[in-house]
Amino acid sequence: MSHLYGLILAGGRGTRFWPRSRRAQAKQVLKFFGDRSLIQQTVDRLAPVLPPERIWILTNDHLRAEIVKQLPEVPQRQILAEPAQRNTAPAIGLAAHILQLIDPEAVMGVFPADHVIGKPRDYIKLVRPAFKAAKEGKIVVLGIGPRWAETGYGYIEFPEAPGAGREAPVRSFREKPDAATAAEFLKAGNFYWNAGMFFWKTSVLLDALRRFLPETAALIAGLPAFSSRQFGTKLAQVFPRCENISIDYAVLEKAANVVGIAAGDIGWNDVGSWNAVYELQQQQRDAQGNVVRGDALIEDSGGNYIDGAKNKLIALLGVHNLIVVDTPDALLIADRGRAQQVGDLVKRLEKQKRDYLL
Repeated sequence: MSHLYGLILAGGRGTRFWPRSRRAQAKQVLKFFGDRSLIQQTVDRLAPVLPPERIWILTNDHLRAEIVKQLPEVPQRQILAEPAQRNTAPAIGLAAHILQLIDPEAVMGVFPADHVIGKPRDYIKLVRPAFKAAKEGKIVVLGIGPRWAETGYGYIEFPEAPGAGREAPVRSFREKPDAATAAEFLKAGNFYWNAGMFFWKTSVLLDALRRFLPETAALIAGLPAFSSRQFGTKLAQVFPRCENISIDYAVLEKAANVVGIAAGDIGWNDVGSWNAVYELQQQQRDAQGNVVRGDALIEDSGGNYIDGAKNKLIALLGVHNLIVVDTPDALLIADRGRAQQVGDLVKRLEKQKRDYLL
């Protein structure tokens, strides 16, 4: 197990969780469920396989200080801020380059920082065989059994419906489908959600980048050793020149040695909106289906999610299925059914150059 490493991708802004999520306090460092943030929970559930000293994190300049504060067990030098956003392929390539120089036998798992997995013991039973298959030179993806016809996720197509926890070749990757296609995928039984969790030897991934993304691969390969004093300066010069492309497009859809491990019900959720936070808190709902964080007075109202500012009462009268999020400088009131559109409000704030609200 000594050659196993984990890369946690934590560079997103979480704009659909505005106004709670901001550049310096984005979704992944917020505490939606209990007293641990999403990124803390990610490190916690990987602990049976990956101790903190073998965890690496890629984030941005806005978030790095908060992540260092929240994860004192992870060595600070392993919490890196990307000089620019260039999607997942350059980010993963950078981490693979660093790990390959440190440990030529390194096997790397890639994990999002902001997902929820309600059954961590069952999840670890999938992570272990995924690392084992990666150690054999395969590129491994983790597929989540679809629970409904979701149009917001990409899909992994297997030749036939695989057994839970079993390794199977991946026939194809499918982009986010329309509603009719998603329903067909669900009915077919051999399409699984792509959860963005990947496993490979660093040497295998770097070989694939050299083949499929040669310009970016050459830029990353030209970086000095991670221990060099020139590493940070050179990275700031080189990284913005890398291609802006996801690892799915760059490598996974083109490589031949891709296999998938199908997950059964592990309680996975990508927590993609305020409505998802509401749906995940069934036990916290009152008799009328309201979820309340903070101080609230509720009359003849149901199905609402309320996240109040400290020392402030929120009163609801005769309203249903709302999201109410109150912060010191902004208040969001939205229909729960339109929670995915909260990010559009952030785009409007950006156009208005109201940076103090971002």
